[in-house]
Amino acid sequence: MFRKVQTARPKRSHLSAPMINSDTMSEVQSMHDGKVYTSKSALRATYRAAGLEEVGNDPARLRPRKRPKIDRKAIKQTVLKAKARFDRGERVRAP
Repeated sequence: MFRKVQTARPKRSHLSAPMINSDTMSEVQSMHDGKVYTSKSALRATYRAAGLEEVGNDPARLRPRKRPKIDRKAIKQTVLKAKARFDRGERVRAP
């Protein structure tokens, strides 16, 4: 007689390795106080204490945003249709 033996499998991610965010970085000179930092948290702490905001260097944030074009003809037609319905006596009843 045979029975199934339950084996405990350790919980694993489907990823090949876990993602690790390190606090260390290559030496960076602070734009605020001129000191050299190798710790992200220490650098950010000095910025926070001075009331500064850390921003990235993404060029997309500097580009002006494109505004959507307003279709004035469609707006005018919609208003004229609504006025015509109102003039005919059509009313929308509130629920």
